[in-house]
Amino acid sequence: MGALRLFLLAGEPSGDRLGAALMAGLKTLHPDVEFHGIGGPLMQAEGLEGLFPMEELAVMGIAEVLPKYFHLKRRIREAAEAALACQPAAVITIDSPDFSFRVAKLVKEARPGLRTIHYVAPSVWAWRPGRAAKMARYIDHVLALLPFEPPYMTAAGMSCDFVGHPVVAEPLASPEEAAAMHAEGTSPLLLALPGSRRSEVTRLAPVFGAVVARLVASHPGLRVALPTVRGVADLVRDLTAGWAVRPEIITDPARKRTAFAAADLALAASGTVSLELAANHCPMVIAYDMSPLSMWLMRRMALIDTVTLVNLVSETRIIPEFLGKECRPERIAPALEAVLAEPMTQAHAMELTMKRLGQGAEPPGLRAAKSVLSVL
Repeated sequence: MGALRLFLLAGEPSGDRLGAALMAGLKTLHPDVEFHGIGGPLMQAEGLEGLFPMEELAVMGIAEVLPKYFHLKRRIREAAEAALACQPAAVITIDSPDFSFRVAKLVKEARPGLRTIHYVAPSVWAWRPGRAAKMARYIDHVLALLPFEPPYMTAAGMSCDFVGHPVVAEPLASPEEAAAMHAEGTSPLLLALPGSRRSEVTRLAPVFGAVVARLVASHPGLRVALPTVRGVADLVRDLTAGWAVRPEIITDPARKRTAFAAADLALAASGTVSLELAANHCPMVIAYDMSPLSMWLMRRMALIDTVTLVNLVSETRIIPEFLGKECRPERIAPALEAVLAEPMTQAHAMELTMKRLGQGAEPPGLRAAKSVLSVL
């Protein structure tokens, strides 16, 4: 095989993890490969020569983007120019669609024959289905994380492979570590997961706190663990200081893994965290709220009747969810009590979800690498 040069672009830590696994897979299958582009520390450790720090791209929401608009616009142009200058066999963009697709568009306009590959299909099955057709103008091939996504991409004119979800390759705590944490106090152990963004935590922490107060009335020995990210840990400490049970705030990744494995049940914001819980066989209730306008818009535009990925992938509706006006302590607490009383009711859906996401098959990074090489 001859030398293979690729330009990769990731804009946030989750994309950095996906990119690093893809790069490791590519090096296994095609040792003579060189990587250029934008990525974080994990991609750099796999041999990426970075153009500028990935952290400059990790902004979300209009309020955050507006002050940096011209800077981001310049970075989009610089990334596209660098991609063209390095003359790669393909440009691979990873998630971060607002940045990724703008770069891919400039690349395609300048060189229509250059292969463009996007890793992580946008959730057109959930809302805004027109994004797939728009994306197909400048993306040739998609690497999908969910098994039901390829038909949506191919219908819009792109090729697409389901390559497995990274959750199936993430390390889990050992049974011994989980048992040791469980033995630290009396049961039950509740995982509280109010999100990783400041806006989510601010809105959900008071609701979760009121739920804990209701649970501790019937379970005096209740313990609460709250895994979070360092960026919001201080905010979480402030917002949980008055809870009926002071949660253990966890930022250490190893301790977080142990908490997921040891917990008896979880109360979580919607998102990929439901897949992490399923991987650890932890029964759950999902609760989420946002501003009334955002909630109204989401409900009007939604194409699905559940936001919980375990429900979607397993094609069940076994995971209870309380969204918007339903996100109230008096509704959530009884659902958690029911889950605690019958913890195995969700087990089949969780096992099926993991199997359908690729558990037991080749690692997602290797599958993604094979897919990339197949379209080159």
